[in-house]
Amino acid sequence: MQIGLLGLLDVRENGISITPTAPKPRQALALLALHADQVVPVSALIDELWAGRPPRSARTTLQTYVLQLRDLIGIALEKESAAAGPAESRPRSAKDVLVTSPGGYMLVSGDGPNDVREFERLAGMGYRALDTGDFQGASRLLREALALWTGLAFAGVQTGTLLETEARRLEESRLCALDQRIEADLRLGRHRELLAELTVLTSRYRTHENLHAQFMLALHRSGRRGEALDVYQRLRGTLIRGLGLEPSERLRRLQRSILITAQETAPQSEQRLAAAVSPARVCGTAR
Repeated sequence: MQIGLLGLLDVRENGISITPTAPKPRQALALLALHADQVVPVSALIDELWAGRPPRSARTTLQTYVLQLRDLIGIALEKESAAAGPAESRPRSAKDVLVTSPGGYMLVSGDGPNDVREFERLAGMGYRALDTGDFQGASRLLREALALWTGLAFAGVQTGTLLETEARRLEESRLCALDQRIEADLRLGRHRELLAELTVLTSRYRTHENLHAQFMLALHRSGRRGEALDVYQRLRGTLIRGLGLEPSERLRRLQRSILITAQETAPQSEQRLAAAVSPARVCGTAR
């Protein structure tokens, strides 16, 4: 089974889509696919589908959705049955793929491609590479991880409480991977190449301090010290107006370092900036 959740929901068996068009069965499949190879309790499915206010017929209706999913799985499995020779073991049935377990249901993936799991695997490898100083490897691995995203997680799915929480978690994981990929690229001296990307990102994530710190650093290293200081002032204004907060001590330290480095030699300047941004490998979050 191929499972795609980082963008439009796309679940396939034997290359054939088993993704329904009806909103509720689609929502149920998204939750089952997210937890593929694990039992999803009936109570969790009901909470997701009806937001804590299930109708009296909730369990019966859920069973109907499961049957609809199995119908789609059955159509996809016909290809497998047609390919099986007479000596082959019994071909799988839809109930072997969408299994009824005590208290819930389980979607059996058969260890097929799963973009969420692959993203988490590649991102984890990227973080470890960054921690060991392999910035080239970290940049490559994190780029590969981020390339798996084709849109917002569960795009095209009506999300309830559980899927909405998971969508936020995944988006935070994506931002963390992006943050660390930029960190690796800065360590590789790619500051000029990052300017256009960071211009867009800091406009989109207006209170994300680490992205702003990276933008300030990239601008300063590109000889655009005044613009780097402008980025700090814009962030400070946004934080004060929107949240009543000053930038963190780390951002204030970076701003002071950029102000001071105009009178220093290049090695002194880089040493001061490195000290100012030393905690940068901790992912920043939007406040």
